[in-house]
Amino acid sequence: MSYPGYPPSGNQPYPGYPPQGQSSGFPPAGGYPYPGGAGAYPPMGGAAYPPAPGGGYPAAGGYPAPQAPGGYPAPQAPGGYPAPQAPGGYPVYPYISPGSGFGGPPGGPAFGGYPQPSGQQYGGSGPVVQPGGFPGGPAPAPGSKHAQVCLYSFPSFVIFSVLNFFSFNEPPQQSGAWATATQGTVKPAANFNPQTDAEILRKAMKGFGTDEQAIIDVVSRRSADQRQQIKALFKTMYGKDLIKELKSELSGNMEEAILALFMPATQYDAWSLRNAMKGAGTKEEVLIEILCSRTNKEIKDIVNCYRNEYGKELEKDIKQDTSGHFERLLVSMCQGNRDEVQTVDVNKAEADAQRLFKAGEGKLGTDESSFNMILATRSFPQLRATVEAYSRIAHRELTKAVSKEFSGSVGEGLKAIIHCAMNQPSYFAEKLCKSMRGAGTKDSTLIRVIVTRSEIDLVQIKQAYQHVYQKSLASAVQSDTSGDYQRLLLGIVGN
Repeated sequence: MSYPGYPPSGNQPYPGYPPQGQSSGFPPAGGYPYPGGAGAYPPMGGAAYPPAPGGGYPAAGGYPAPQAPGGYPAPQAPGGYPAPQAPGGYPVYPYISPGSGFGGPPGGPAFGGYPQPSGQQYGGSGPVVQPGGFPGGPAPAPGSKHAQVCLYSFPSFVIFSVLNFFSFNEPPQQSGAWATATQGTVKPAANFNPQTDAEILRKAMKGFGTDEQAIIDVVSRRSADQRQQIKALFKTMYGKDLIKELKSELSGNMEEAILALFMPATQYDAWSLRNAMKGAGTKEEVLIEILCSRTNKEIKDIVNCYRNEYGKELEKDIKQDTSGHFERLLVSMCQGNRDEVQTVDVNKAEADAQRLFKAGEGKLGTDESSFNMILATRSFPQLRATVEAYSRIAHRELTKAVSKEFSGSVGEGLKAIIHCAMNQPSYFAEKLCKSMRGAGTKDSTLIRVIVTRSEIDLVQIKQAYQHVYQKSLASAVQSDTSGDYQRLLLGIVGN
C-alpha cells in the first residue's frame, strides 16, 4: 500500500516533490510552505529534506524514525493512517485503495495534490475520530464490526470515505463531522415565483380531471417555506383554500403525501403524534420515532403547536395512552431538555457505562431509572462515548444489553435513542426499510420519514440505505409504490 502523500512506484511525481534522482531542497518554488519558528522541520532556510538512498523517496519500511517533540510525526499506525493528534489539525487521510492515488474517491481518478491551508504543518492530521465520536479513543480491532465514516471536503464537492467496513446489520457510527454536514434532497427553488406556481396548481385542478404531474412538479421541487408562500398567495388570488382544493382532487396515499408536504414541519409532527394517540389503540412506533429523534427546540415547538392546534397538553395525552417505564421515557423525551453540548467528558462516559452495567447485566433484575436518566439526558456525542465504554466493560453492545433487559415499547424507545446517537441517518434508513419490508407497505411511515427528512439529512439517509441494504432507496420506493404516489416520492428522494 502506498503511504498518503507518496505516489506508487511508476506514477508521475506529485506537485511539490523533487523528481527522482535529484537532490534539490524541499520545498521547491511553488511547493507547500513549511511553518517557521522553533521546532519546525526542517528549519526555514536550513538543510534540504532528508534524501532517501539514491535521492528518491524513502525505501519500503515507512517514514523516518520519531524525533524530538515538535519534529516529524511519529511512525504511522498499521494500515498507513496517521496517528491521532491534538484536535484542530488537518483531517485524517481517506482510505486509499492500492493504485487509486492520493485523495481520490474510491473507483475514481486520483487528485494531483492536496492543497494545504496557509501555515499548515506538513504531515499534520486532525484527530482520528474513533467509534464513540471523540478523539483519541481506541481504534477498532481488525475484522471488528465497527465502522467509521469520515467527511472530507474538497474544493468543489464532499465525499464520504469508509475507513473500516461494518457488518450488514450494523451501521457506521456518526461522527461530529457527519452531524454538521447533513444535507436534504429538497432545496429552495431558484427564481421562485409563488404567483406562477399558484396559477399552475389552479390550472391543474380546474375543469374535468386533475393534472397530477403538474402538481408533483411544483410540490416536490419547492422547499417547505416556498410551499407556505404558494398556499398563502393561492388564497389571496382565488379566494379558495389550497389544502381543501387538493383534498377534493386527490385521494389515498397521494393525498396524504401532498398534504404532509404542505404542512409546516412542526405542525406535521404534532399532527402525527395526535393521530398516533387518537381512537382505539396507540401507534407507539410513531411516538418513539418523533420524540426520540428531534432536537430540544423541535420538541418544545411541537409541544406548543400541539397545545395550540388541539387544545390539549402532549404530556397529559401521553400519560393517558401509555403506562409504566415506557410512559416515563416518553414524558422525559417531551420535556426537550437533553444536554446538547457537543464536547465529551470521557470520565463521565466511563462512569455512566459502569452504572448502566450495574443497573442491568451486572445485577439480578433491572434498575430501569438509571437507563432512563442517562439515555434521556446525555448529549448524543456523550452517549456515543458511553456506548463505546460499555462495550469495553461488558464485552457486549449496549443495544444488545437493552434487548436482554427490556421488552416491548420501552426497549424499542431506548434502542431508538442509542441508534440516533450513534448514527441518525442510519436510524431513519432502517425505518424506511421496515416500512417497505414484507407484505404491504406502511405508507404513513414511508411518507413521514421522507417528508420530514427531505430538507435535513435525506442525502445521508440514502447513503446509509445503500450501504446497509445494498440497494438504492429510490429503487426500493419504486418497487413498493406505483402511479402518481410513486412519482411524487421519487421526485423528493431523487435518483
